[in-house]
Amino acid sequence: MSAVTLDPFGAGADPGMPLLTQALDPVVVERHLRALDAAPFGGGGAAGLALRTIRVVRHKPGRRCVIEYDLDVTRGDGSPEVVTLMAKARARGADTGTFRLVQALRARGFDEASPDGIAVPEPVGVIPELGVWLQRKVRGPAVTAALAQANGVSLARRLAEAVHKLHEAGVATRRRHTMADELRMLHRCLESLQETRPEWASRLRRLLAACDRLGAATAPGPPCGVHRDFYPDHVLLEGERLYLLDFDLYGEGDPALDVGNCIAHVTEQSLRTLGDPGALGDRETALEDRFVELAGESARPSMRA
Repeated sequence: MSAVTLDPFGAGADPGMPLLTQALDPVVVERHLRALDAAPFGGGGAAGLALRTIRVVRHKPGRRCVIEYDLDVTRGDGSPEVVTLMAKARARGADTGTFRLVQALRARGFDEASPDGIAVPEPVGVIPELGVWLQRKVRGPAVTAALAQANGVSLARRLAEAVHKLHEAGVATRRRHTMADELRMLHRCLESLQETRPEWASRLRRLLAACDRLGAATAPGPPCGVHRDFYPDHVLLEGERLYLLDFDLYGEGDPALDVGNCIAHVTEQSLRTLGDPGALGDRETALEDRFVELAGESARPSMRA
């Protein structure tokens, strides 16, 4: 059988990401995968490997792309396995930094053997010639929908435990993110909104001024490695195990940022899906309280800010 390439976004023709042509070519991709000495292939090469499907699942033209590779793998004992790899491509080339970060997290207990049930997907390798790094796909759904179900409160507490474990992992990074950086991003976004909705201009100016005052009055927490985009869509639930995803923005910052960001996303989810911003308030409270139990009461004001 020859592999099938599914590219509904037309990513292969993206002039800003010329390596995607190679990353979507079945012959080229299979050759590079066979050259990897990776655990999903049994280690020591992958003689029993056949590429079946290439599927583009996300594409931001000129910036990044996410591709899935479906493989048939034959183990050394002859047993077959279907493996799906997630390939993350950037216009600047393969993101080796994030690959190494995920490797470091796995080495610090974020794997399938962790008794707390908190992991990151297994990193597989980097293929610079294709501009991608690879990790094994986790089959479970995002936590988002499950938060609104009967066990949502206990799941919210587990989210707090997962992000606290990340903060305690101690994986070094050169990137820094401060309250000033957060406020600059907010100004950029809301000033852009003001251009498209000029009738909101005075309200937006008042809002930004209030945010600036709040930011100036908020004492930063002890810096550590933070996710910076932690929210329920970036956590998968496979059985009882949580998998944290998407560490592209990982940097040193205030750990309260991750929890405040997550709570804000739950509020938005409540409003968007249930028509009431307070509908999942007990989940937000559980997330906040459990994080404070782990990180200390001093984190609460920063989290709310």
